[in-house]
Amino acid sequence: MKSIQTWLDEYGVSHQNPTNKLIHWICVPVIFFTIVGLFYSIKFPYFITPTFQLNGAVIALTFVFIYYVLLSRTLAVGMLFFSLICLAIAYQIEGAVAGTAISLWMVCVTLFVLAWIGQFYGHNVEGIKPSFLKDLQFLMIGPAWLLSFIYKKLGIAL
Repeated sequence: MKSIQTWLDEYGVSHQNPTNKLIHWICVPVIFFTIVGLFYSIKFPYFITPTFQLNGAVIALTFVFIYYVLLSRTLAVGMLFFSLICLAIAYQIEGAVAGTAISLWMVCVTLFVLAWIGQFYGHNVEGIKPSFLKDLQFLMIGPAWLLSFIYKKLGIAL
């Protein structure tokens, strides 16, 4: 298994252009959230708390967390925190649109499409294809790559 630093370095090769980097700072978290939101929309007949129903996002994020733990325990903690924020936002959006013609999954699909348009525009500016076309694991590395910059600013080791 590659080290987290190897993954981050490889990902960084196709993310040098300042415009592409800026687009990634916006679009990667949005894409991560939309995937969480789409999985959140898959409900199971069990409740974690009286108001929080077990959903696909909780299950999927458990496996995502394990993946990040295998790469870096430090980054896994940050990704867990971000994942919990995404769950909370999905919960809030679902409550806000309840009883309307709009649903959480519709919001997520719309944002997902817009964010990917942004991503592909950024890579067009960069002149390099997105990393995930080489290896799908780069879809998981993108959020960790951004988090690694935050960690560096805060002096937190990977």
